[in-house]
Formats: sequence, C-alpha cells, structure tokens
Amino acid sequence: MSKYTHRVNYYETDKMGITHHSNYIRFMEEARMNYLTEIGYPMTRLESEGVMSPVVSINCDYKTPTTYSDDIEIEVNVLKYSGVRLTLSYEMKNKNTGALVANATSVHCFINDAGKPVALKNMCPELDDMLKKLGGQ
Repeated sequence: MSKYTHRVNYYETDKMGITHHSNYIRFMEEARMNYLTEIGYPMTRLESEGVMSPVVSINCDYKTPTTYSDDIEIEVNVLKYSGVRLTLSYEMKNKNTGALVANATSVHCFINDAGKPVALKNMCPELDDMLKKLGGQ
C-alpha cells in the first residue's frame, strides 16, 4: 500500500468550480509513479533496464467532487499481477473531510524498447518478486 497526496490546482478545475474529471487520470499516474519509487523501482530505473509500462486500460468511478486547493489522498495497491500485466487499484479521498472522491483501476503491460511484450521475471526479476509479494498473484 502506498499513499500519495495531490493538491488540486486552480487550472485543474472547470467552469463549475470542481476538478475536471480528466485530471483524476493524471492524479492516478502521479500516484503510480510515486508507488514505483516507494518500492524502489522508479520509472527511470525500469526504463534503464529496458522496460516500459504503458497503460492498457483505465476505469474510474467518481463519487464526490473536489475543488481548488483540496488535498486528495490516493491509496495505491496491487490488485493483480500476471508477470506480463499489472493491475493497480486507487482509492482517492479528500484528505480534510475523509470523503471518498473516486475509486479507480489501471492496467499496465510491460514492453521492451522495441515495443514487444516482456515477462518481468526475465527482464526485472527483483521487481517481479516484489509485485508477487505485494499481492499480485
């Protein structure tokens, strides 16, 4: 489990005065990058080992709107890991009120520099073991 906090910027709100829905996807990516860093595998390390991890799919259920300067606490967890695909869950809450803001998932694959799918156990065995231990299988 990892927690990341994002403060809503004014430009992330829309004319209705709430955070535009598209920004939550960016918040998820910020939280994912933070998660990888916390487990010792920042994206720079992954890429230096010849592996990229693009998004395959995203799902986000919006619950409560947020506004400018709200702090959104995002809890990231490994939901599923197959060795080739990784599914993460995100629970977003307003840090001040505790209100559930959104529940989401993202699915990522692992590819090499040529864009071909790879198994992490062959390319990054340390990360493979870590994701398995974090609840991936």
